[in-house]
Amino acid sequence: MAITIKDIARESGVNISTVSRALNDAYGVHQETRGHVLAVAARLNYYPNRVARGLKTRRSHTLALIVSDIRNPFFAEVTRGAEDAARAGGYDLVLCNSDLDPRKQMEYVASLLEKQVDGILMNSVADLSRKQQDQLAASGVPIVLLNRSTASKSFSTVCADNEAGGAMAAQYLLRLGHENIAHLTGPRRHGNLTDRARGFLRFLKAANAKQGITVLHGENSFSGGQTLTQKLLRQQPEISAIFAANDLMAFGAIRAMLELGRRVPEDISLIGFDNLELASVVHPPLTTIHQPKYEMGRAASEMLLRLARNQSKPGSQHLLLGVELIERESCRKRL
Repeated sequence: MAITIKDIARESGVNISTVSRALNDAYGVHQETRGHVLAVAARLNYYPNRVARGLKTRRSHTLALIVSDIRNPFFAEVTRGAEDAARAGGYDLVLCNSDLDPRKQMEYVASLLEKQVDGILMNSVADLSRKQQDQLAASGVPIVLLNRSTASKSFSTVCADNEAGGAMAAQYLLRLGHENIAHLTGPRRHGNLTDRARGFLRFLKAANAKQGITVLHGENSFSGGQTLTQKLLRQQPEISAIFAANDLMAFGAIRAMLELGRRVPEDISLIGFDNLELASVVHPPLTTIHQPKYEMGRAASEMLLRLARNQSKPGSQHLLLGVELIERESCRKRL
């Protein structure tokens, strides 16, 4: 049976209130008595019942992070940053995987609210409907959205400057002299991926580029990048450069080009987005847009802690982190 503070009080010879104050390092307990109570608690292998304490304080000291696809290494670094910040703040972090399924995402939200988590970090699979936004806002639990740049009165957001990153990719490929360029991206209206496409296409338009531009939508994963590249090269073999919406899609594109006998970068230049650790070890090493993944997770978790503790100012907060081009060996000047 679980040891309770009644057992500790009986074993240590003090009353229950003294045990409670000693265990919580509260004022009014002599140092020698506190040491004695703590020693008894350790000997009895006592662990505080955080669920019961949460019923009193209405705090679970638990945050949740919902990611869209746990297979994507991008989320490993984001999660590490979020967990480090949560742990530093005395909170646990629960990880949930929506598996790119909007319904599963909202089912997790409902379950987490029932478990009385103190806040939710969410990398939303798709744009939240007005009804979903109203439901989340009415829950009273603070929500921080990752990779969502749209300002919201209901939710705080933390994301990288995806639109600027897309523009960097376009500028880089134009500088290399490419004329037939393709952009491989995820589903339409996909938040951060949509922002990357917008920045990419706007820069090309502003530069009065006469290049032929192709945009293909599909699954934003390794297999999605592979499938879209196969389709692209069958239909438009003259393509000289590809901008993949994330590094996983870029890795899939490399696989497809190998299967079709096309070389990177000799035949086709390729640039990704994220700067995953694997980007530096694939062959050839991938040129990509770096976004600060660990810092994003940490900042989002710290923001959520402030909201959960009511330490922040009223209203939503929005943090936009910078990006940079990492030049490796997957792109070359068009000859």
